[in-house]
Amino acid sequence: MLYVSKPPFDNPAPKPLMPLTRPTFVEMDDVSVTYGAVGSELALQAFSVRIATGEFAAIVGPSGCGKSTFLKLASGLRPPTAGGVIVGDKEVAGPLKFVGMAFQNPALLPWRKCLENVMLPLEIVEPFRSRKRRDRELHRARARDLLKAVGLPDAADRYPWQLSGGMQQRVALCRAIVHDPRLLLLDETFSALDAFTREELWGVVQALWLERQFTAVLVTHDLTEAVYLADTVHVVSSRPGHIIHSEVIDLPRPRDPRQRFDPGFADTVLRLRQKIAEARQ
Repeated sequence: MLYVSKPPFDNPAPKPLMPLTRPTFVEMDDVSVTYGAVGSELALQAFSVRIATGEFAAIVGPSGCGKSTFLKLASGLRPPTAGGVIVGDKEVAGPLKFVGMAFQNPALLPWRKCLENVMLPLEIVEPFRSRKRRDRELHRARARDLLKAVGLPDAADRYPWQLSGGMQQRVALCRAIVHDPRLLLLDETFSALDAFTREELWGVVQALWLERQFTAVLVTHDLTEAVYLADTVHVVSSRPGHIIHSEVIDLPRPRDPRQRFDPGFADTVLRLRQKIAEARQ
């Protein structure tokens, strides 16, 4: 069984722009979220967004605007105070099994080797969990294939503390998608890395997404990163957050780091920066 057919540093086949007719996968309609006692801290208010099946979306905005709250809603880790959240045609009523998540901190278990870290979701999420004894070697092969695909073929038997920060984040990405999630949520996943490593991982994520066609949502403060990776960038207002602008990124795929210097790319970044400046006022 093939999971990732080639290293992400190869150029995958061009991906056409996402057709407008794709069904919605994530839908939030007039959502509000309050933390603490009723009315004490309103994080989101009248928040509405739609993300299509197979789309790569980015959520940007000023600090504290509710971007991470959006991820909690989309994954089912937090219910809305008001409004509706629908993911995969069903109203979200609890944590979703078909979601993968990767955070700013790789959060790898230091006592487990990298291969075992990658396999962790296969020990927890059904239907893999009930088959883990029977399919253990298949699961190991799946994890090894992913490590190879992200450029870490020799990391399987190493511990996280033996790897650089960028290598650890690659392992965390493998762990996030090893169970074939329909939705990948990225929460400032690359923000702690140096510029060169960050760009390499943009290529890794883009290649995995082009290969597997899952729906992806990136929360980030980096507008260049958002424009580079996303089909659509949604700008959130200051708290209480709501969508004030959505920008379709009309750039062909696969994207190359050199595109960052094209006038159209730079204009899009500047336009989004202005929208965030307006949100802060």
